[in-house]
Amino acid sequence: MSDLIAVTGATGGLGGRIARRLAQAGVRQRLVVRDPSRAPRLDGAEIAQAPYEDPSAFAAALDGAGVLMLISATEHPDRVALHTAAVDAAVAAGVPRIVYTSFLGAGPECTFTFGRDHWHTERHIEETGVGFTFLRDSLYLDFLENMIGDDGVIRGPAGEGRFAPVARADVAAVAATILQDPADHQGVTYDLTGPDLLTMTDIARILSEARGSSVTFENETLDEAYASRERYGAPEWAVAGWVTSYAAVGAGELDVVTDHVEKVTGHPPLTLTQVLRA
Repeated sequence: MSDLIAVTGATGGLGGRIARRLAQAGVRQRLVVRDPSRAPRLDGAEIAQAPYEDPSAFAAALDGAGVLMLISATEHPDRVALHTAAVDAAVAAGVPRIVYTSFLGAGPECTFTFGRDHWHTERHIEETGVGFTFLRDSLYLDFLENMIGDDGVIRGPAGEGRFAPVARADVAAVAATILQDPADHQGVTYDLTGPDLLTMTDIARILSEARGSSVTFENETLDEAYASRERYGAPEWAVAGWVTSYAAVGAGELDVVTDHVEKVTGHPPLTLTQVLRA
């Protein structure tokens, strides 16, 4: 099998971290991006331009690759169609394995609406018969600060639900390890979490300590959550994703801690305090 690794999403926070780790390991990789001008310049990395929705360009960009790191597309109303097109192009190009970033608890009726997209993508990958590994990530530790409003309040229908958010650095470390020896992880689904189960109240307290200013959590009903986000003027599907990410926490669907980060990488996952200090 070819040792060339194709990586999508290298202009983003997760794909970029994966690409940099692979470069540090000295492996051959091809960064498949929409905008080559934004791609990181890394030793041993080629750059190819191809969006998910252009099957011929995407297949050409994957020519000769032994494994594809498929970063899930940016939130989009037709996200599953984008993923399906990318997967089919990879199979047409003869790529024997796909590593896909999914979501913890992905299912056809899970509370988090974007998690349903991930489930449908997983099923399509399996149905093609291509080799696969799924990385089901919890919410990201390094996104939590973005949930704070201008008034220092995190609002959402999460109640006292617990979850164990994971650092993107840890997801990248897992992915880079798997990509360098994908046969050892064939057909495996990893649930990637941080080390600590936290409520939104816990998170607000930790953020307050790190920032030196008050951060609080205000629980909302579903109706209140949708109403408080109307001012953004975002499409309904996007607002539903934002709101249901909190609701999934409140429903207990993310209430799990695993050892999968340490199992793959050999080191324990980062805590929220460690991420904030970094």
